[in-house]
Amino acid sequence: MELKNKTKTINTFPGQEVQYKNFPMVPRVVFGKGSFDALGSILMSKRKHSDAPFIFLVDDVFEGKELVGRIPAIFNDLIIFISADEEPKTEQVDVLVQKVKDDSMEPPSGIVGIGGGTVMDLAKAVAIMLNNEGSSSVYQGWDLVKKPSIYHVGIPTISGTGAEVSRTTVLLGPEKKLGINSDYTTFDQVVLDPDLTYGVSKNQWFYTGMDCFIHCVESLNGTYLNAFSQSYGEKAFELCKEVFLDDLSPCESRDKLMMASWHGGMSIAYSQVGVAHALSYGLSYLLGVKHGLGNCLVFQHLEEFYPEGVAMFNTIREKHEIRLPEGICANLSDGEFNTMITVALSMEPLWENALGKQWRTSITPAKLKSIYQKI
Repeated sequence: MELKNKTKTINTFPGQEVQYKNFPMVPRVVFGKGSFDALGSILMSKRKHSDAPFIFLVDDVFEGKELVGRIPAIFNDLIIFISADEEPKTEQVDVLVQKVKDDSMEPPSGIVGIGGGTVMDLAKAVAIMLNNEGSSSVYQGWDLVKKPSIYHVGIPTISGTGAEVSRTTVLLGPEKKLGINSDYTTFDQVVLDPDLTYGVSKNQWFYTGMDCFIHCVESLNGTYLNAFSQSYGEKAFELCKEVFLDDLSPCESRDKLMMASWHGGMSIAYSQVGVAHALSYGLSYLLGVKHGLGNCLVFQHLEEFYPEGVAMFNTIREKHEIRLPEGICANLSDGEFNTMITVALSMEPLWENALGKQWRTSITPAKLKSIYQKI
């Protein structure tokens, strides 16, 4: 019997290996229209004292909007507006951590992220780094964080990424795009208010919703599939089909996509994503393509791996008249292709989930380049 990284490995009979992963879940969650207004009372019980502020990281799309006036900032609390135009970076995390330290009289009571996947990931990373030394780039990988994060709350305003529930904060570092995957990453509290997703643009709604859809396809077709991940993945997949293929009311659609995002994130907590995400990381690292769009750009060319999923994706895209950008990789040099390929191939758990332990026999640099050249 081997015990490593909180994963128990046993052999049930020759040739079969079972792993039990002791992953954390979000311990507290509130859901429902208007539930954002419960935030003040939630935070009050977590305040250390009046000089220990809460730091609110807020998507700058809300700057000057009604939502900001509803943020329960009191005492020395600090609101920092965050641009989500680019993928979150380790350098950005380090700057935010230093700003919090410089602007706070006392160590903060906690971090609250209000926004999409970018803000969710930054909030998780800042909460970790306020209690851990060095640059956040040092912690990109699996189970490298040594000390617990400070109290942190996630409030998604876009549904689909699953960042509100995952133990990962995906960051672009100086050498790679890779998550801080840690038991200390998971939010202590999540507030799911579907009304906060009102007004999201159609394209962004599609890209983040398809991120959830692709999570489900990759999880349900992966070698890591188990009853736990399957139960969440199947529910998220059914909700995605309802949202994107049925004619729901806007209110019902917002509710169900928020639940799909939650269940989709849970489905990969105990399994893994696959080919689309691995290739998307290469696009994001080299070209700065945002995560949801990157997954869509890749997934449309993955019939070999996910034929039924790609067919349904194309049906959804046609129904909602979404036209994906073309020619993203048209003028790249061989060196630039090699950079993307190197990043994609470094996502070993994703490839193993998609194709098994022998994935290197079928996945070659030439094959990945041929996919990138179609984008």
